[in-house]
Amino acid sequence: MALRGTERFVAQNRRARHDYHIEESIEAGMQLAGTEVKVLRQGLASINEAYATEREGDIYLVNAHFPEYPSARFNHEPRRLRKLLLRRREINRLMGAIKRDGITLVPLAIYFNARGRAKLELGLAKGKRKADKREAEKQRDWQRDKARIMRERNA
Repeated sequence: MALRGTERFVAQNRRARHDYHIEESIEAGMQLAGTEVKVLRQGLASINEAYATEREGDIYLVNAHFPEYPSARFNHEPRRLRKLLLRRREINRLMGAIKRDGITLVPLAIYFNARGRAKLELGLAKGKRKADKREAEKQRDWQRDKARIMRERNA
C-alpha cells in the first residue's frame, strides 16, 4: 500500500515484515474513543505485539497499546479490544482466509489519511520459517554489498 504525501505514520510494526510473508494489505478504520485519538496524534501508540481476530462476527484489534492520555478525566483502557471497521464482504473474506489457510491478520501500521481519520493497515500474513528468515537476510545483505561495490566502482 502506497501512502500519499498527506498521510503520516503514527505507529508501525516493522517486525511483521520480518516474521511473516505479507500476501495482501487492507485498510481498515478503527472505532476509537476521543482520548485514544489524542494519544495517536501525539504518536504514542504501539502495535508491535498486536494482532487482529474474529469475535462475534466482527474483526477486533487485540493487544494494541494506546497509553492513557495524561490530562483527561475519563480515560480509556490502554489494551482494550478495538473494533475494526470493514465492509461485511471483506470481513467474510478475511474470516474464511483465517480459518481455511492458516493465515494471520497482522497490523502493519496506523496512520491518519487525508481526511484526518485514523486508519489501520492490516496484512494477511503467513508465518516464515527460520530458513526463510535467513534467506531474506542474506538477500538484504547481498543487495547492500552490491550497492556498495557499485558506488565504489563509479566513484
